Amino acid sequence: MPRERGQKVVATNRKARHDYTVEDTYEAGIVLTGTEVKSLREGRASLVDGYAFIDGGEMWLDAVHIPEYTEGTWNNHSPRRKRKLLLHKHEIVKISHKTKEGGYTLVPLQIYFADGRAKVEIAVAKGKREYDKRQALRERQDKREADRAIASRRNLGD
Repeated sequence: MPRERGQKVVATNRKARHDYTVEDTYEAGIVLTGTEVKSLREGRASLVDGYAFIDGGEMWLDAVHIPEYTEGTWNNHSPRRKRKLLLHKHEIVKISHKTKEGGYTLVPLQIYFADGRAKVEIAVAKGKREYDKRQALRERQDKREADRAIASRRNLGD
């Protein structure tokens, strides 16, 4: 069987970009069991409550929901278990220093398969205040209205 090529996105955390200001992003491998991989290949996962943390020089992903594999038997995985993330040591140290500054957290943005291997995109992010969220929504709405006005003006000119 030929090896998989390209990238297949399994789950994205759309709420993360609304609730946080993303500073840096990192791609990390995930240590998974067989039934977790099969469940991910079916496109079943949720990053809504997920977060990452550093413990003892290792990075962990917690509270990410990967449902049990439907065809699994007694050796099925627990859906919200702690999963180890695979990063280089210097990346973990860099992320650790950033999160210790204060106000920063580690949020998973998406889970995907890159060339057949499960990866997670982790963001070093700072929480937005409520008025920041409203400001971002207002800017996005203003940009959308301006684009509509330009498009309608362009259509009238034809």
